[in-house]
Amino acid sequence: METTQRRGGDVGGFPDGGIAPIRGETFRRFQDLVRRESGICLSDAKRTLLVGRLSRRLRELALTSFDQYLQQVERDEEERVWMLDSISTNETQFFREPRQFEFLSAHVFPRWAADGIDEKRPRRVTAWSAGCSSGEEPYSLAMLLLSGFPKGWDLGILATDLSTRVLERGRAAVWPLERSRQIPPRFLKAFMLRGTGPQDGKMKAGPEIRALIRFERLNLNDEIPRIGGPFDLILCRNVLIYFDAETRRRILRELLGRLDPGGFLLVGHAESLSAFGDGVRQVAPSIYAAQAVPGRTGGP
Repeated sequence: METTQRRGGDVGGFPDGGIAPIRGETFRRFQDLVRRESGICLSDAKRTLLVGRLSRRLRELALTSFDQYLQQVERDEEERVWMLDSISTNETQFFREPRQFEFLSAHVFPRWAADGIDEKRPRRVTAWSAGCSSGEEPYSLAMLLLSGFPKGWDLGILATDLSTRVLERGRAAVWPLERSRQIPPRFLKAFMLRGTGPQDGKMKAGPEIRALIRFERLNLNDEIPRIGGPFDLILCRNVLIYFDAETRRRILRELLGRLDPGGFLLVGHAESLSAFGDGVRQVAPSIYAAQAVPGRTGGP
């Protein structure tokens, strides 16, 4: 580890461009700020992660301590958004947790399509990818929807994330070509474009699936009421694990309040809603349907 030393006569300064080690009290204030702004719980074990992800920013701003940066983040909303972007974990891939997509394709979409033909339900499917990261999840769902429903159906996906950085990547819809191995061949051929010339070695989502998805920044901790609903599908996978138990329960109430009575909530394979009580029933591994929820929220 690179170390820095104070020179005699320097008060709080690091002339060689080094950054003072983060103090325990300062880290606790970052923990409180992150939890207050996003609901994310930074455990004590995440101290190294925070330092590693923010050190470069301190150097860009010519700051020499995390106390200085904390003061800037507290008074500057734009910098606060940047900081939350930096510490967010955004692991994702196409068709992650494939059994969930198989369940939708084999059991849910055929029934909804048949009910639409029989006029038992509107010919419409709305979905929300909450914590969409760089877009692989909503684009996977878009491919599945276009393959599962006839032309003429109204299909739409709202994709939200806390990080503006990954949302921009999702809107761009461009990935390294090696990511194509994650996509079933029939979907790859039908919906992805292979780059040529300057874009050689890359692939881009085709216009048909891009048209289905709307990307928005949204903080699950405090902004859910503005997104409307109800939704037929809500995917909030590998997101809840970053919140404490109280915040998880509150967010789950909000999610279920925006789920159509006949819809489904998909969570990560390591996440369980068993502690949520009678509000949900499990229909398949990590796939839940809502029970009657008081105060269900409707909306456009």
